[in-house]
Amino acid sequence: MLQAVDTLLKANDALIKIVRSNPRGAAETLVQCQESAIALGTYMDTLDKKFAPLVHTLEEYCENIYQMSEGLSDENVCRKISKKIQKQLTGLQNGIKYELPDDKKEVVFLPYKASMWDSLESVWQAADADPGCDAYVIPIPYFDKNPDGSFREEHYEGDQYPAYVPVTRYDEYDLETRHPDVIYIHNPYDECNHVTSVHPYFYSKNLRNYTDKLVYIPYFILGEIEPNNQAMIDGMKHFCFTPGTIYADRVVVQSENMRQVYINEYLKAAKEMGLPGEHVDRKFLEKKFLGTGSPKIDKVLNTRKEDLEIPAEWLKVIEKPDGSWKKIVFYNTSVSALLHSDEKMLRKMESVFGILKENKDEVALLWRPHPLIQATIESMRPKLWEGYKEIRDRYIEEGWGIYDDSAELDRAVAISDAYYGDMSSVVQLYKKAGKASMIQDVEYVGTYRF
Repeated sequence: MLQAVDTLLKANDALIKIVRSNPRGAAETLVQCQESAIALGTYMDTLDKKFAPLVHTLEEYCENIYQMSEGLSDENVCRKISKKIQKQLTGLQNGIKYELPDDKKEVVFLPYKASMWDSLESVWQAADADPGCDAYVIPIPYFDKNPDGSFREEHYEGDQYPAYVPVTRYDEYDLETRHPDVIYIHNPYDECNHVTSVHPYFYSKNLRNYTDKLVYIPYFILGEIEPNNQAMIDGMKHFCFTPGTIYADRVVVQSENMRQVYINEYLKAAKEMGLPGEHVDRKFLEKKFLGTGSPKIDKVLNTRKEDLEIPAEWLKVIEKPDGSWKKIVFYNTSVSALLHSDEKMLRKMESVFGILKENKDEVALLWRPHPLIQATIESMRPKLWEGYKEIRDRYIEEGWGIYDDSAELDRAVAISDAYYGDMSSVVQLYKKAGKASMIQDVEYVGTYRF
């Protein structure tokens, strides 16, 4: 935590030097500072209530960062705000030194799918940079399910994480013996998901016995909803009341509005289920649910195209003969759209591929299907899977587009120019990144075929 604050102090000093000469660089630095402060605040908020005043200081710091971004054209305004920030960060630094425990905290992160690691990464980075904390990333195994709910194939993706993330195997860390101070999870379903399940040992109702604080951060983000828009809320309220939200001590969601939605819907569901005590206590739930932001957004905003290593086979699709890049369209197909539209969705995909194939000299298609499509469709619609697989295999074999089944969603968002496809949480990432997005209409199928 001290290292993170020290970095913010150095950034504050540097900002004043570049406000006039490099306003664009100053604006980018301000965005990075705000995202770092949000990640640090989220981390501190889940540790101990004694850090609450310091989290409030970080919120005030973020407001000053916003004010500075609005006044970048006026160097005098920026200098005044910079002095306020210097005072805030110095106070924050002293507060952390005072509150830091003598013993190191042990914090464990239990992701299951590597492609969803971005929902925990910025919080892990804050913990990993904290000299008062030992942070462990422990990917856990999960299973596909048969239609009858029994377990099928086991998966472990510990070898798919970025090289800078040190991975500890789940069978080399004894949760019961070590009893870490905090455990972070991003899968809330326990046995309730019809398609996949983490190993039952890692169900949230079990993990809560092995830590002082269980924290759930959703692996997805949703479109923003006003807390009084019940029609929109009814379409997502199932996310608000899951084993993860029930058993976690803290639930971190993407915004203050979404926090209020979660609290309201959790309270309704808990009353309907007849749950006692704290589950129907609004004051308790106000502390349980935090609206400090999603690490997924941090990851996208902090990923720069020029820092990425692009696979050679991708560059063959992306580059024009003169070495310049084509426009890149991120195409997303979701599980829900396939289940809802069935064969019609396959025809839509063929139409999209036909159009993009005809325009491949100017536009590069990057197809990134939802990572759970195979497990879901194989389990629930075996015949549909056969048709989908035929289209997928043909697309890969022809090689005119990119097929991305890697764990690096942030790379796909960073290098692409626009989004096309089904409604999903990825659309929200494109909005945050300021890029264009268009939702496909499955009902409209052109005459193009690939």
